[in-house]
Amino acid sequence: MSEIITSAVSDRICNHMNKDHADAVLTYAQYFGKRDDANAAEMLALDEAGMDLNITVNEQLEKLRIPFPQVLTNPKDAHTVLVDMMNKAKGETAAAE
Repeated sequence: MSEIITSAVSDRICNHMNKDHADAVLTYAQYFGKRDDANAAEMLALDEAGMDLNITVNEQLEKLRIPFPQVLTNPKDAHTVLVDMMNKAKGETAAAE
């Protein structure tokens, strides 16, 4: 039986992302959430299907749901998918420059 994304796993990943990869969380909001107007983002939770963010737009907090490109089957998938999403966003934004 594969592990699922429990609330403890979600909390651990979110804490890590917010502390060490805040720029990536903002990129997820701007690129995948199509919110170029966001100037800050915080990962609140994630599950097998996507992530929930708080974004700041014009000093106002808004919630944003970003679906993953595939369903996660275990916690390790979260790392792989988040890195792949970041690489996609970086690659496409770099190509546009």
